[in-house]
Amino acid sequence: MVQKPKRMDILDLSKDQFISWLDGQGIEPYRADQIFKWVYLRQADTFEVMTDVSKQIRALLSRYFTINRLQIVQIEASKDGSQKYLFRLRDNKQIESVLIPEKDHYTLCVSSQVGCAQDCRFCLTASGGFERNLTAGEIIAQVRDIQNDLDDSARLRNIVFMGMGEPLANYNNLVGALKMITDNDYGLRFASRRVTVSTAGLVPKLLALGRDTKVNLAVSLNATDNETRNRLMPINRKYPVEMLLDACRGYRVAPGRLITFEYILIKGINDSQNDARRLAKLLRPIRSKINLIPFNTYEGCEYERPDEAVINCFHEILIQKNYTVIIRQSKGQDISAACGQLRAKSAIF
Repeated sequence: MVQKPKRMDILDLSKDQFISWLDGQGIEPYRADQIFKWVYLRQADTFEVMTDVSKQIRALLSRYFTINRLQIVQIEASKDGSQKYLFRLRDNKQIESVLIPEKDHYTLCVSSQVGCAQDCRFCLTASGGFERNLTAGEIIAQVRDIQNDLDDSARLRNIVFMGMGEPLANYNNLVGALKMITDNDYGLRFASRRVTVSTAGLVPKLLALGRDTKVNLAVSLNATDNETRNRLMPINRKYPVEMLLDACRGYRVAPGRLITFEYILIKGINDSQNDARRLAKLLRPIRSKINLIPFNTYEGCEYERPDEAVINCFHEILIQKNYTVIIRQSKGQDISAACGQLRAKSAIF
């Protein structure tokens, strides 16, 4: 009895990898563009619907590949319009993605890992530990599947890698997914200026990201001195503030763009006027803007959100230093979908 080959998710393949496979089957390379357009632009679920591809090729593709969808376990809706998607993967592990409504479009916050190994003290995701990296296809599928779930997919314009996991710790799969998400021919056609990758500060991969992609960079800084950042973010012991900021100075920023520094304001920890002044001084040589994120509390956490007067004072000091600064009011807090609250647990099961 002839054993069937184990089928691979076609979303896991780059165009070059797929062309190589096609070549091994004696199929012309132009078919890669044709088939990928069906998968990414026309949201095909089977190879049988690809009517401009011969039956013989379609049968071959069906024998060797699948076009996977993530299983939607639950969609929670926030009172502010945000939606949190809980997805089950093929090995039964779970991840979350958050669809955030803006004035005239959506932003999608995607995950790059199941859990997270960074152990940031303020983050609920970290409390569950690290389970595994997502494949490139699982990263792409979050975008592709939610596009498919929307009545008007064109309203989804921004992608932020700020969900579960440290994107740069899953570097190869991240870059593979980014190439497909931003490809303007056969991919998902997101402009690179509308895609942002956030990192806790993996310095070597941060520099590589600037060389390998044209996406935006966001750095989760959260402290102005090594003692405080060591306490909040253990990664700082390996890549201290000085090393991280030196890498940011060397990051290849596209013309007209800035590096975003995310600063979670935590009561009594990093929210003093002196912290604000030190932050302004630290970032002075870098083309940057600052997102202030008042801490989002959750059950069992040891930290608190600062008072509004303290938040506003911190903001005003940075404004006076001529920085572009916004206070980010995290959406989806009532469904644990805000920054640092994702944990991939169903409210039903």
